[in-house]
Amino acid sequence: MTMRVLLADDHAMVRDALQMVITDADGIEVVGEAATGVEAVRLAAELKPDVILMDIRMPCMDGIEATRLITATAEPPRIVVLTTFPEDAYVYGALQAGASGFLVKDMSLDEIVAAIRVVAAGDALIAPSVTRRLIQMITSRPGPVTELPDLSGVTDREREVLVLVGMGATNAEIAERLHITTPTVKSYVGRLMSKLTARDRIQLVILAYRAGLVAP
Repeated sequence: MTMRVLLADDHAMVRDALQMVITDADGIEVVGEAATGVEAVRLAAELKPDVILMDIRMPCMDGIEATRLITATAEPPRIVVLTTFPEDAYVYGALQAGASGFLVKDMSLDEIVAAIRVVAAGDALIAPSVTRRLIQMITSRPGPVTELPDLSGVTDREREVLVLVGMGATNAEIAERLHITTPTVKSYVGRLMSKLTARDRIQLVILAYRAGLVAP
């Protein structure tokens, strides 16, 4: 099945570059382009893409608000937010709004295409250059007690998996660490998302820090 991608960026040159490399990739097609956040929201509803590459800074409506509106709909697409600066102050806001990935534009186009595949498969991805920044923002914004996740229904093994997810370990690394199979890890991660009402792996990372299971 062909993966459908919507491009949202106010720079035509960026959209053209992404369009060319995505067109050359197997199993992926660009179904639309938006130059503003407002257009992104409209086209997301009309075209029903699987993944949206969303610029974080656009006129009329920025990528954060567009992401928030799109992810609030039924069966929303996965959203990968793009920015020019890894230290962008909008990193945390974009992920909280529902983005499943956060990449910087100086990554190679092949890396961006790979990220589209990762996110479309249901995983989450953050460029290594923004990981430390994200962790700093998560840990510097302690919320009230009411925001702390309820881990009462989480088993000891699931808690172990959650800690490793929070540390950034892949499923394969978690499997090796806990001496279980990768499919078993995927099952644990899926149950954690369900129990903690987490949209994806990114939210599990945030919850692990919020709960104090992982320290920076």
